Amino acid sequence: MKNRILMIFMLAVTLSSLQGCKQALDIENTQNLSDLAVWSSQTSADMYVTAAYKTFTDVSQVANSRGQYFDSYSDLMKSTSWDQYNHGYNKALLQASSFVRGSAGPLDSWSEVYTERIRRANVLLDDIKRYGIPKFGEEWCNIRRAEARLCRAFSYYRLIRVYGGVILRTDVSGANGGVDDGAVSADIHRARATEEESWDFVLNELLWSAEHLPPSWSGSSQGRATQRTAYGLLSRMALYAKKWQMAIDAAEKVKQLGASLAPDYAKVFKVDGGQDNSVEILFQLSFLSGSVTHSYDRYNRPFGDRAVYTTDVYAEHVPTAELADLYEFKDGSDFSWSTYAANHTNPYTDREPRFQATVLYNGAKWENRTIETFVGGTDGFQAFTQAGSTGGRTCTGYYLRKYLQEGNANFVTNGSHQHDAVLRYAEVLLNKAEAYAELDFNAFQTQALAALNEVRNRVNLPSKTIANTPTKEIFMEYLRKERAVELAGEGFRFWDLRRWKRAVTVIDGKNAHGTRITKAGNGSLTYETVAVDGGSTRIFPEKYYYLSLPTSETANNKLVNNNLPW
Repeated sequence: MKNRILMIFMLAVTLSSLQGCKQALDIENTQNLSDLAVWSSQTSADMYVTAAYKTFTDVSQVANSRGQYFDSYSDLMKSTSWDQYNHGYNKALLQASSFVRGSAGPLDSWSEVYTERIRRANVLLDDIKRYGIPKFGEEWCNIRRAEARLCRAFSYYRLIRVYGGVILRTDVSGANGGVDDGAVSADIHRARATEEESWDFVLNELLWSAEHLPPSWSGSSQGRATQRTAYGLLSRMALYAKKWQMAIDAAEKVKQLGASLAPDYAKVFKVDGGQDNSVEILFQLSFLSGSVTHSYDRYNRPFGDRAVYTTDVYAEHVPTAELADLYEFKDGSDFSWSTYAANHTNPYTDREPRFQATVLYNGAKWENRTIETFVGGTDGFQAFTQAGSTGGRTCTGYYLRKYLQEGNANFVTNGSHQHDAVLRYAEVLLNKAEAYAELDFNAFQTQALAALNEVRNRVNLPSKTIANTPTKEIFMEYLRKERAVELAGEGFRFWDLRRWKRAVTVIDGKNAHGTRITKAGNGSLTYETVAVDGGSTRIFPEKYYYLSLPTSETANNKLVNNNLPW
């Protein structure tokens, strides 16, 4: 498999290098000394540039330690903790007090993104202009500008999807035509752009980046954003902006630049699966075994692995029955608890490959044992309560398999180092399918189906046909289902429900469910669908589509208005 740059390692080196510059600055009390150190060579300047990618690591779905595992705010995944591990997932879904005037609760990102990500990107862009161009030339600097602007666009995307219209602070919008960082009164007091204006800014930034980024990087720079990254993100964010043709055009650009689906879905998420995933993964966060790691395996392995490895594992996030029941059988027929037994020996045989790659279920083969999620089994069911956690057991009858590195015993001592596939061509295809349907379903039904079916055919599922999808509404139901199963565990579902304005329908007044399995003395199994929210129903009123700005902003910025009804 083609090796990629260890992006997290680069960021760690960057921060370490900048720490040294900071010490020099403290000793000499001279900003110019720090600037000269950073811009003394292309190598040191590049380390400074790569620090801008931290906005992606903030919301990593693999190296998640910040309450940002977004699928657990949706119907597809369930946090097994009420308030341990700094988890706000269940409280956000079950307590109205989680989102109040002055706080977006666990989704609050306003101050951090502006201060830590957008401001730094703006300073970087200003420094490139002041120091980079005179030293390294326009062409070299435009590529680095494109990286910084792509990262800044991603930071604004993180804000807009929570708050709607935002304040557009850039490297040239300050009161004196420079960096807009709120350092002077004229910059502090700024009105929000509309949501449409905010998305237009993001899309234009990505278009500029796409024009100036290279098609690929070589040597130690492999893994940095490329044209495919920019166009792929453009296809995603154009859906939020309802710019359907732009989403289609961006997806086509990604294809023209050589992207395709890797043959084996399961191996896309493996570190050493023997498959070249670079054709599909358009941008990823990579890690270094034994050096720059995370704890994904420890936080997601099934309970029975405690005994195998004599160490704690926590199963912090587990698939719900809502997700498990979406996966079709291999022949493309829908799964149903009421009818499966007519043609299948148990509910989990003959399911499509993505089910096997994503979900660990009762009877699944895992390493050198068989998963037992029945009550009293090795990995057995533990009911969720609104206090504490399940102690590392599943409360839904399922465990998450996607991204786990089967057979990797080193996670106990060395941590985990699997990559995070931030952007995949499969998503881009589904973006394109949706955009064709929204642009004009009657005119582009064939194109929409072609994009959808390319994703389905990769896992040998039969194509959906014109006869299957006589209306746009029916096609969109298939599309939504396909996104759910293809992208499960990758952080899309919650944001999809928000942008479709379907979160009220799917979440509010509902429960997530699990499958409680009991085993009789003769070995027979009984399956029962049970609610797993601890006795309460979930909450998602209309006002949650646009959450409250923080009090720190509304109190200090005279020109900013909060979202209604906050």
